[in-house]
Amino acid sequence: MNLPVAEKSIAVLPFENRSEEKQNAYFADGVQGEILTDLAKVADLKVISRTSVMQYKSGVQHNVRQIGQELGVAHVVEGSVQRSGNRVRVNVQLVDARTDRQLWAQTYDRNLADVFAIQSEIAKAIATELDAKLSPNEESEILRPPTNDITAFDLYTRARQFFSTPTFNVNSKPNLLEAVDLLNQSVARDPSFFRAYCQLAFVHDALYFYGHDHTPARLALAETAIQAASGLSPDAGELHLARAWNLYWGYLDYDGALAELEVARRTLPNDPQILFLTSLIQRRQGHWEESIRTFERAAELDPRNFAVLQSIAGNCATLGRYAEQQRWLGRVLALEPNDAATRVILASVDFERKADTAPLHQMIESVRATNPAAVPNIDDWWLHCALAERDAAAARNALATMGKDPIDVGHDVYCTRPFMEGVIARIAKDNDKAQSAFTEARAEQENVVRAQPNFGPAWCVLGLIDAALGHKEEALREGRRAVELLPVEKDAVRGPAMIKYLAMIAAWVGDNELACQQLASAIRPPHTVTYGQLKLLPFWDPLRGDPCFEKLVASLAPK
Repeated sequence: MNLPVAEKSIAVLPFENRSEEKQNAYFADGVQGEILTDLAKVADLKVISRTSVMQYKSGVQHNVRQIGQELGVAHVVEGSVQRSGNRVRVNVQLVDARTDRQLWAQTYDRNLADVFAIQSEIAKAIATELDAKLSPNEESEILRPPTNDITAFDLYTRARQFFSTPTFNVNSKPNLLEAVDLLNQSVARDPSFFRAYCQLAFVHDALYFYGHDHTPARLALAETAIQAASGLSPDAGELHLARAWNLYWGYLDYDGALAELEVARRTLPNDPQILFLTSLIQRRQGHWEESIRTFERAAELDPRNFAVLQSIAGNCATLGRYAEQQRWLGRVLALEPNDAATRVILASVDFERKADTAPLHQMIESVRATNPAAVPNIDDWWLHCALAERDAAAARNALATMGKDPIDVGHDVYCTRPFMEGVIARIAKDNDKAQSAFTEARAEQENVVRAQPNFGPAWCVLGLIDAALGHKEEALREGRRAVELLPVEKDAVRGPAMIKYLAMIAAWVGDNELACQQLASAIRPPHTVTYGQLKLLPFWDPLRGDPCFEKLVASLAPK
């Protein structure tokens, strides 16, 4: 897919690591990343984001013309970094991607301590070569080093690898915790490292939002990092962006977050995070069409970011527009034909829309056979497909791949392993095993709720467990508490999901009337439950045969 090209547009490709120590690849990425960051602050340039360009990191020679067409840029920067002892050599060239003609090149061979000055000089030289207008503030930002401590910079660069990915993988607890550790080491080395504090706040907020540690203590850590960053550079765009994430993830304060993004945009004109976060907020506000349009604008700056394209596809799915969802997923596969997660999501459309598991089952088996390393990226779909097919053995195999990580049961609602073992035991008709597993799950989930008393998803999982154990009144109270904590008006994504889980709890305790009443709300677009889920998943088995439930299911059947 070829994109429109602006004259003053550029992509800074990953730099080759020519150091003997291969661990210096992080350092090469860091040098390239800082040059990209500096150029991205120039409003007169269009700069492609780091997420999209990092996919061209390989040992093969770049086809500059093809890359220019794929990213929609007129110019490409290539380079290499060689670090040896206290010396560093950086080779860099600016190429016209339309003609493959070199416009500028330079080699810098200096002391390692000068690497940040080199980065600034390169960014300024490229901006000058492209005849970009630099404001005094933009020029001072380019000349300001991120840190003067090489080790702190290495630690920061390594931490970024965990979430600056095409899939925006910020809900992986192990990755987030490792990033926190690296960033803490970074700011300990250099307490004046502004960008490291911004990233540290982002990671703490992600741990809080996704329920891995939805506690006041975790939120306080995020705010401490923001305060440290504010003391160093109170007017920087990155600080306002960090505050926006904090207000969104930490408080669901959408208006406050949008106001911070408006300020951030003034000094971060090429940062696709601003548009990406704006889209996420619009979705939480229930502005689904507006969210799609903003995601599309983000894709212009980040054309190879799977998270952006998959988010558009997700919006379309929630609105019941499956053909559009398939088209957007097709765009991801056009960029990366072997992306297992996207192939499986595309195959799942027939499950959601038609209650047909065959394409999904076949695709999962194909990934398992041909790309076993990718199975952890699709294990949640494998588990759901097995549950829909009542295949307890396959479900146990899928669960085994998940290790001890929390299991996403849908809409960022996470359960523990014993809970899912109980669900699997139920479909295997092993009631003793189910009772034992749910009893163990309850003890674990009670601790989760005690630590996170104001987190709706934790309450709805506790409600499901109590429903499975026959504790009717407690289960319904807990399900209603989840709905109270996350009403639709507060969160148009997870709010409807809380209603869905209350319906599930009601079904499990035998209150069919309440279950159908809640489901009637949950199935209205934008919906959190699909025809395939209601038709096939065992969670809804207690309602099968109920006329009201069957009518609701039939209303979702493909026309």
